[in-house]
Amino acid sequence: MPGEFVNWTQEGNIAVVVVDNPPMNVLSSKVAEELLASFKEINAAENCRVMVLTGAGEKAFMAGADINELAEIIRTSASTLPYTKKLHDTFNYLENLPIPAIAAINGYALGGGLELALACDIRIASEKALLGVPEVKLGLFPGAGGTQRLPRLIGASLAKEMLFTGEPLTAAESLRSGLVNKVVPHGEVFSAARERAHLLASRPAMALKLVKEAVNRGIKLPLEEGCRVESDLLDRAFRTEDAREGVQSFLEKREAKFKHR
Repeated sequence: MPGEFVNWTQEGNIAVVVVDNPPMNVLSSKVAEELLASFKEINAAENCRVMVLTGAGEKAFMAGADINELAEIIRTSASTLPYTKKLHDTFNYLENLPIPAIAAINGYALGGGLELALACDIRIASEKALLGVPEVKLGLFPGAGGTQRLPRLIGASLAKEMLFTGEPLTAAESLRSGLVNKVVPHGEVFSAARERAHLLASRPAMALKLVKEAVNRGIKLPLEEGCRVESDLLDRAFRTEDAREGVQSFLEKREAKFKHR
């Protein structure tokens, strides 16, 4: 569970992942490797039904890439493809993790940090958070899915403005744009994310897994094809023990006792 820069713990049914790469929790190849290893361990762990992802300290969720590593890549590498593949492998795995993932954005979420948050399902931000993609100021642009996930979330026009200017959004602007789900007072981000995680962990796990798959697969398809994916996955949900229990408990006017299968 503990790595050099990433560690995770299990609190009941909730996995808590912390990026701890001081002072600003920047993204490096090593951090990406440790994140991927943590996500795989969580996926294999018993009874992890929700994940919360955050950065250590109060300054940054993740304040971009390791610039020294980028400089070394520019100086010595003929291609950036091995580097970006490592990032994509990590963030794609997170996006498709079969449990809800909540980003607790406790400060700066810039560049690769915003891209990491975009791969989560829900984003809760501190009122002091700044979210942006400043890579254009270095003559670059996001390479861990930001050019693809950002416009899908907030629309192409605002995403392009952020990508073209490199200027960040405040927490309030991020909330208005739909970039984050909720803004809370600074210092309350993790507790708010954990509260939301406990609520999700109380929901039937198979339904959460299947509805996440329905959204993730369907959003990439034409509407009619997406609806077919929805129908197939709902058919699977209907055949779970939890669906039978949920419907029966409603008819009997009692609280459902889900077994998460």
